[in-house]
Amino acid sequence: MGILEVSKSEIKEYQKLKIISEMVLLKEHIKLFEQKYGCNFEEFEGRIKQAAEDFESWDDCLEWKAYQRSFEELKKKIGEIERAKDIRIAE
Repeated sequence: MGILEVSKSEIKEYQKLKIISEMVLLKEHIKLFEQKYGCNFEEFEGRIKQAAEDFESWDDCLEWKAYQRSFEELKKKIGEIERAKDIRIAE
């Protein structure tokens, strides 16, 4: 087989696209919770801490928080990719 030439920018773009595809799925889950409760996560978390114990809401809060954290972590990864100076290919 011949030699495959790929630029650093192509590798970076590919990695960013992989992450963005994951982010889209997470954002869909987040939107479902926003629609269900009519607010963003921070507002919901504040409400749930004030309200009487409701196991469904607490379960949703934990799940929503996990989606939020994962989404934010992926945003950071995109920033790291954009700032990367060198790229090492691992086999």
